Parts: sequence; C-alpha cells; structure tokens
Amino acid sequence: MSRVDDGGRADVVVVGAGVVGASVAFHLAEAGADVVVLERDEPASGSSGKPVGGVRAQFSDPLNVTLGARSLQAYAAFGDRPGADIGLQRVGYLFLLPTEDDVGLFRASVAVQNALGVPSRLVGLDEAAALNPWLDTSRYAGAAWCDQDGWAHPAAVVRGYLDAASRLGARVRTRTEVTGVRRDGDRVTGVRTTAGTVATGTVVCCAGAWSQAVGAMAGVHLPVVPLRRQIALTGPPPARGARAPLPFTIDFGSTYYCHDAADTAVDPGAGLLLGIADPATRPGPDRSYDEAWLPTLRAAARRCTPGLADLPVRSGWAGLYEMTPDHDALLGRAAGVEGFLYATGFSGHGFLQAPAVGEVLRDLVLGVPPPVDVSALHADRFDGARPVRAEANII
Repeated sequence: MSRVDDGGRADVVVVGAGVVGASVAFHLAEAGADVVVLERDEPASGSSGKPVGGVRAQFSDPLNVTLGARSLQAYAAFGDRPGADIGLQRVGYLFLLPTEDDVGLFRASVAVQNALGVPSRLVGLDEAAALNPWLDTSRYAGAAWCDQDGWAHPAAVVRGYLDAASRLGARVRTRTEVTGVRRDGDRVTGVRTTAGTVATGTVVCCAGAWSQAVGAMAGVHLPVVPLRRQIALTGPPPARGARAPLPFTIDFGSTYYCHDAADTAVDPGAGLLLGIADPATRPGPDRSYDEAWLPTLRAAARRCTPGLADLPVRSGWAGLYEMTPDHDALLGRAAGVEGFLYATGFSGHGFLQAPAVGEVLRDLVLGVPPPVDVSALHADRFDGARPVRAEANII
C-alpha cells in the first residue's frame, strides 16, 4: 500500500482508509468496481487505530439493530471473507441499568432486538454479578445482556479489508491528502490531491472526524464534529477465582465501561481496558492523551467496579469520535451534487456497523436497492422538516 504519484482515474474514489472506508472499498472492488482509496496518513491512523472495538446489536432503533446484527454476522465470517484474523471475542455485552426507568427503556429495546433476531435479554443482578464478579450490583436496578456481542481489533479489520480490496485490483494511496473535489456543474468529475488529480464520477466520503471539511470541498454540508474520547489500559486485575473473560460491561448511567484488553485464553495475565465519556470534553481535533481525565474515570469505576478503580494505568489512548447532532450516522447520496456519497458521523458506532455499511454504500454506488434501507440516515434530516432520531443506547 504505497503512495502513487500520478493522478489517474477510477470508477470510485473512497476518501479515508479507516474501517468504514476499507469496508466500502472491499465491497466495491468485490463487485468489480475500479476503486482508488485516498488516505492522508496511513490506514487506521484515525479513530480506527484504537486497541479494540466493541461489536453489538443492542440498540433501541430498528435500523441500528439491523446494521449491528448484519455486521456481527460478517465479523464472525471474516476469516473466510475477506480472509483475516481479527481476534473476534464474543464475550457478550452487559448493560448495567441504574434506574427502573432504564430497565423499562431496555425492556422495550430488547423487544425490538428480539423481533429482529437478536438474542438479547434482561437479566437479574445475581446473573450480572456472575458474568462480571467486579460489579457493585447494589447500585443498579437491572441489566441487559447478549452473549453474541463482544469486541475485535479494528486495525486488523482495516488491514483485512484493504488487503483483500488490493488483491481485487483496488489501489490504496497513502500519504495522499485530498485538497479539493472537482465538479462540472452539479456533477463530480475528480478529486484533487497532493499527488495529482484522480478523474472520477463517484466519490465516497469516509473521512470520519474530518468529513465536514471533505464535504465542503464538494459543496456538501456534513454536520460532523470531532470529539476526543480516551481509554486507559491497566495491568491485570487481582485474582478473583478463575480468570474468565470479562464481558464488555457498560454502566448506562455514566457510560463507564470495562473489558479485557486481550484474549485471556492466549494471555491470562492480560490487563483491562477502561473508558468513559468525559462530560468536560469539548468538541475539537485534539488527539493528545491527557491523564487529567483519570480522576473522572476512577470515580465512575469506583461506583460500578470498585475493585478495579485503583488499578495502575500502564498506558492510554485518545482518538476522535465523529459526532452528529443526533449521534447517528450519515449515510447516503448528497442532494444536489451528483456522484458524491458519504458514510460518516457514526458517533462511536462506526466499527461495529462497518461491514453492513460497506454493503449499503456498494449498492448505493451501483444504483441497486441496498440490503438495508438507510434513507432515514440522510444528511438532510437536520433540515427541521423531519423528526429527530432518538437512539437510546449510546455510549
């Protein structure tokens, strides 16, 4: 995946080599399209570079449930198609619900999930404590659980998709920054880069937190703003019986979460990954890791998993969520600019939805009905003429 100096031409230019762009490129190349992927840095150098990423279908909105469930199936089969080991760990997702109102909300969500084939269920606090022995269950009214969820390695997914796309003829141009989008009237005709102009009639913006700027180059408004999120990687927890894998555990009230940082069957002494959405963080492009957030993390851990609150932090990571006003993705064809499509604004759910999104964008580019109707995720939904979407299961 080296830099190519001439501009050339392509059927489709995908902007961004994160997990969404990699999935879109693979699915298009598999369908026979001539694809160029443009990445200003290296693949998975943005949000997709995080150590592990959660995969789940436990959402409240049927569309998000469907995208999540379809992607889970693809991740389970990733070793065969496109063909790579992504370290998938189906350890389950355990949502801890602080209030009876939260239990009612998740009861409704579980009904939606079950109707769409997702085997989630509400569980009692005794069962929750058996799943994660570090919990202080006295702080919760109930929990929700699905054993099909879990986590995998985003960087491995990106490599798997891009390697397969390259075998199918796609060209991945790294260290190649997009500087403009050419138009002839309302039609896209090319993409200007630091390595020349690529002639094309179709551009798919998968630029994550930088998508608003890429959209503006084409005259398309994509309401995406960057927001820093941080995680902490700890040493192994104290022994507490057999070192069984921890589920991906989330305090729905605070967004605090914890899970293993590695496969415990391979590395029984592996540490944990801890995280929380820091309410003091303001939107912006800062990706520096700042230990000043640790007191917020430790305070939340002390309420949920008190035995983990004071574990030494060995390292940390900071990356950008690509936030939209309603915390749901932007998927579709731009109105008024022929040949410009977008898959961005996932607000923390891009990794778990990437396989299904690749299928959807492939079909939108090819002009055939996609396997999932994503018309509700069009970027124009914020024009005031439509009801605001309301996904409840946000982390």
